[in-house]
Amino acid sequence: MQTITTILHWISILFLICSFPQIVYMAAALIRTVRKKPQVLPATSQTNRYAVLIAARNEETCLPDLIRSIRAQDYPQENITVFVVADNCTDNTAAEAARYGARVYTRSSVVGKGKGYALSFLLKRIYRDFPDGFDGYFVFDADNILAPDFITEMDRKFSEGNEIVTGYRNSKNFGSSWISSSYALWFMRTSRFMNAPREFFHTSSQITGTGFLVSRRILEKNGGWIYHLLTEDFEFTVDQILLGNRIAFCETAEFFDEQPITFAASWNQRIRWAKGYLQVFGRYGKKMMKAVFTGNYAAYDVSMASLPSAVFSLASFLLNLVLLFWENLAGGFHLASLYGPLTVLLRSYLLLACIAALTVLTEREHIRATAAEKVRSVITFPIFMFSYIPITLCAIFARPEWKPIPHVVTAQMISVTGDPAQKVINF
Repeated sequence: MQTITTILHWISILFLICSFPQIVYMAAALIRTVRKKPQVLPATSQTNRYAVLIAARNEETCLPDLIRSIRAQDYPQENITVFVVADNCTDNTAAEAARYGARVYTRSSVVGKGKGYALSFLLKRIYRDFPDGFDGYFVFDADNILAPDFITEMDRKFSEGNEIVTGYRNSKNFGSSWISSSYALWFMRTSRFMNAPREFFHTSSQITGTGFLVSRRILEKNGGWIYHLLTEDFEFTVDQILLGNRIAFCETAEFFDEQPITFAASWNQRIRWAKGYLQVFGRYGKKMMKAVFTGNYAAYDVSMASLPSAVFSLASFLLNLVLLFWENLAGGFHLASLYGPLTVLLRSYLLLACIAALTVLTEREHIRATAAEKVRSVITFPIFMFSYIPITLCAIFARPEWKPIPHVVTAQMISVTGDPAQKVINF
């Protein structure tokens, strides 16, 4: 069994090497947080015309909150047009969207499930009915809510010549459960400790699902929205990096997203995500490796940030199981045989808890939760991350389909700034 021990040793070394960019990013983020200075923001003419794209399926409850938050933007409303595709809805999503002033298209095709297909459908209709087009296209999920200056802040970044921009993803329901807080910490960690340093080093950020802006030129060059894998956001990120297009990050553009509350809903969603990541690497893997070896740092960065942690964690977990069973079968059960696996588990737990604690500390002004909920989130975040091991294993063999996640959180339940009991979004 010395062979397995040696393999585990090399897995740890490879994991550390692959994680090196993230270590640098975290250090840079912490230094920037300590030395943070007031920003001097460039002026914006606010003349860009934007289309807002929303793919919605049975979202009559939460969609009005998003549209109201768009109508409450401090950006000129005459330069914002909201489009909704009611994708195979069986409720009043289309009627609710129209009631709040959106231009609505109804999709009833049973061919192609998921957000990617809905966006393709919507853009084709927009190109047909609005031949003059728009300068940029925002993509949101129906459960999002925007801070009042979101579009203005994104416009600043866009006006600097950045053709793809992603915003700061916050949570509508951090304190709803340990599941929702874990999601929230993960996305905040991505914004603070990954995308913000990437922007500082002027490399490409990664889009995480929603809340991003794409230029007219890029979409027209693509021929519309052509990304239909289970994780269309990651597919878009990888493809644009391979095409040499940088994804900028705007940390002052904050939006809120609703996270799953139950472990069952989270399990289904994250199996789809894990399968989608595998699909992307299956389709683009060769191009990614070629780009890495020809000096495309962003391709290396997004590859190292996405695949190795899941693969190495799964491999380490399985090899430790093999080692544990072998030792006990060979010489009978000994408590000492649990020392190695438990040590690895404890170290991993403490590392993930430290990441969660740092995120809570640096992002405390963005977190709408009680002190007890914040402490709980630090304790439970490692458990959430450990669950990716069986999820990744299941995703290898599973054939998941896109399934809608129920959304129930309304705008009146979250705060834009400060304490949850203070300023609330009202329209």
